[in-house]
Parts: sequence; structure tokens; C-alpha cells
Amino acid sequence: MILAAALPTLVLSTLALAGPTETPVSVAADPAPLHGTLLRPEGAPRAVALMLPGSGPTDRDGNSPLGVAAASTRLLAQGLADHGVASLRFDKRGVGQSAAAAPSEAEMTFDLNIADARLWIDRALSETGLSCVWLVGHSEGALVALAAARDNDPRICGLVLLAGAGRKACDVLREQLEAAPMPEDLKNQAFAAILDLEDGKTTQAPPALASLFRPSVQPYMISWLALDPADLIVDFNGPILIGQGSTDLQTTRQDAETLHAANWNTRLVVWEGVNHVLKTAPADRAANLATYADPALPLASGVVDDVAGFILQPR
Repeated sequence: MILAAALPTLVLSTLALAGPTETPVSVAADPAPLHGTLLRPEGAPRAVALMLPGSGPTDRDGNSPLGVAAASTRLLAQGLADHGVASLRFDKRGVGQSAAAAPSEAEMTFDLNIADARLWIDRALSETGLSCVWLVGHSEGALVALAAARDNDPRICGLVLLAGAGRKACDVLREQLEAAPMPEDLKNQAFAAILDLEDGKTTQAPPALASLFRPSVQPYMISWLALDPADLIVDFNGPILIGQGSTDLQTTRQDAETLHAANWNTRLVVWEGVNHVLKTAPADRAANLATYADPALPLASGVVDDVAGFILQPR
């Protein structure tokens, strides 16, 4: 009688434990470890994805104190788990549990983002026992993915580039400055500063442009502006998915098509009515940006299925 009475409780406990599971993970780094989350699907993983976050102080869920709380990375990871794909997502240096790993601004370069991605590749493979990992880069993370894969590392199965730029950052900066409401002479000084940085040289910018060109941020900009995503994608031999939303306010269909045209081994998917944080949104700027602060809003229909389907496609 005791065993019979206990059996339903035991069954219910087992069922409660079924399904995807999250585990905190870390990697050693200087000056302090980096921290993230491994999300395992129920059963043996069919593949593993390393989620590479966008620019700025972005955490493992894809959120930022700069007005982004859409949780897009977490939602994508959870969706992939439902398809049997494990994932590893992490807090960038200086963010969340990786706050202590932040270098000084003058020591931070884009190359450090690439090096960190390679650290996490090792951890993703050691945790899952798989032979290769998919790099899933969102926004600036797409450029990190391309740069990390430029040597055709056999540990990288392929790339998923979501809302990534197809042009060099210096070209985007020039466009933004050209459209900015500022005096023409100040624009010319900004263009001259960009040219110096693009040439790998530090620059002297006027005080009015200090927020963009302060000396401590110039090492990062020099290493960032040197990278051309359209050149990087040419050299990667593995499969690549390029995903772009039609109502993205930050990258465009032209960016995606530029990447697609540069490498024959790519698949381009354009999600209609989908914005930069991969959610259904109108073109209207205010309504579009409102989705950035809504973690309860699911990812747009098709995003998870397309990414998972590409990763799991027999090859």
C-alpha cells in the first residue's frame, strides 16, 4: 500500500523534470570568468548553437540597459530546444554575471569579442560532446560569427546570421552622419576622423564629437571598422543562413542581399513584417520600437522553425 500510494507522486515528479534544462556555465578569461547558460533539449541534442549577441552591453537573453528587453536570444534558444537543438548563450564582458571581466575601454577591441566566441565554442563542444557548433549571430553578433569562422575552423558546422550588416561599419557611420542635423564643417571633421580610423590610425576629433571619437574608444573602432562582412563571408566554406526582417529599423534587406550575393553557399530568408529583435512589428517607428521592451511578445512566426530547420537539414 505504501508503494502504491507513492507511485503517482514519483511519476508526477519524473514528468516535472522532463523537458529542456538550463545549466549555468562559465569559461576562464582575463581578468575574470565569463558566464552563460547551457540550454539542453529533452534527450540527446541533435546539434548545438552558440548564440552571439549584438552590440553594446547585451546580456545572455539579448537584453540591454539601453532600452532593449525583448529577450530575443532567450526565446530563440528555447525555441531551438523544442527542436532538439542545444544552445549556449552568455553575458558579454562587463554585463550581468560577466561584469568583472570588463577591460578598460581603451583595452577593449573587436578582436576580444572574436576571442571570446572561440572560448565559448570550446565550452559548447565539451558540454555536449558534439563535433561542431553552429554560430548564431544576431546584429553585430553576425559580424563576430563571420570573423570567428574566417579560418574555416572545423569545429564550426555553419553560420546563422540574423539581422546582420552587409556593409563595413564605416560606411554605415558615414550614412548616419550624413543624415544627422549637424553643421557641415563638423560633418567633414567626422568624415576625416572615420577615414583615419579606417586606415588604422588614431585621430584628433573636436570636442563636439567626443562621444563618438573619444581616444579611449578608438582602439575598438579601429579593429571594428577594418572588418568587411561581405569580404569575410566569401571565404567561409560551410552552410550559411541569412535571416532578415522586412521592418528592421537597423539593418536592411539590401544588407542581407549583399551577404547572399557574396557567397553561393547561403540561403536567404526575408521575414515579412519582422523587425530587428525578430518580432512581428509594423514599419511605424514608435510601434516598432515598442516591441523592444516586451519580453512576453513571442518571436515572429517562422523565425525559430527556419533557423532550426536549417541547422538540422541533412547534408
